[in-house]
Amino acid sequence: MSITIDRINKRFGNFTALNDVSLEIPEGKLTALLGPSGSGKTTLLRIIAGLESSDSGRVLFGGDDVSNLHVRDRNIGFVFQHYALFRHLTVAENIAFGLESLPRKERPGKQEIRQRVEKLLEMIQLPQLANRYPSQLSGGQKQRVALARALATQPRILLLDEPFGALDAKVRKDLRRWLRALHDEYHFTSIFVTHDQEEALELSDQVVVMSQGQVEQVNTPTALYARPESRFVFDFLGHVNTVVGLVKGQKLVQGDAWISLPGVRNDQEAQLYLRPHEVQLARAPSVKAKLPLRIASISLIGSEVRIELMPEGWQSDEVWEVGMSHSEFARQSPTRGELWYAVPEVGHLFLADGAEPRTIDWQYTEAANASNM
Repeated sequence: MSITIDRINKRFGNFTALNDVSLEIPEGKLTALLGPSGSGKTTLLRIIAGLESSDSGRVLFGGDDVSNLHVRDRNIGFVFQHYALFRHLTVAENIAFGLESLPRKERPGKQEIRQRVEKLLEMIQLPQLANRYPSQLSGGQKQRVALARALATQPRILLLDEPFGALDAKVRKDLRRWLRALHDEYHFTSIFVTHDQEEALELSDQVVVMSQGQVEQVNTPTALYARPESRFVFDFLGHVNTVVGLVKGQKLVQGDAWISLPGVRNDQEAQLYLRPHEVQLARAPSVKAKLPLRIASISLIGSEVRIELMPEGWQSDEVWEVGMSHSEFARQSPTRGELWYAVPEVGHLFLADGAEPRTIDWQYTEAANASNM
């Protein structure tokens, strides 16, 4: 079941929660609504569910306008951040609750309800806990039960509001992996709200980045990370290293720092964004850049060494971060306080004239120059 959001607007007093939002949610895909607090993502989810009404605009399920349908008539499953399980009911009774609450005409027989609950318990891998109460479950188990309860009525659409927000990091990761596998098996149309960039990029088929009640960008996780269309999206999707300056002689210049920008018009302000994995470190400047940085800290924990650096002779809004393999770290032996130079490999350029962001690939340029020699 596909979902179409058509020019939705919503205000709470003087606050604009959603501003002319239009969006397509593909059938059978897992879509993430990603953004900071106050971006409008939960309000949009609640309007889709019918828990909140919009001021204007339409919501369509598979082409049918459901804007005026009551939540009980939309056939959606909703999973809340804090489980919302009934403490006085067992796991099996919690899962069966939605089925037993259906109108008599729609309610399955007792035998079918029992069979459906048993199947859902197998699906969430908790059949042995059918007779336990919520207080006897871990956080991850409670969230699985909440998901099974949402799926019990066989909804057309599954909506999840920060489903892993109340869980610790390890349980979150395990449950994300489990939910992705479950979705791949059953292919229900799903939308989940999150402010966690890693969660959105790892779990979803499509990411909708929201800010101040508007959609900033929609794309697959890979394309979104590789080709952000705005500074906000770039800033929000993980750490970035930035250089802000003026283009002179096809170089971006600021203080003692410069980076070559072949083919870029001179005499305009620009911002260059470089992700940590798009930068290498060297003990001397390269022919494509002079970016002096002094090592502030070194973290050896993880699959790579994370090095934080402070600009030397120029300024940046944030501390720079560069990754280095453990083998390279052992060979180079960088230490805190040393002066090193950043060597960019790929960068993303935003010009003051408002043109589309450009990707600068210095590796490709070097290879092209070498082949022409």
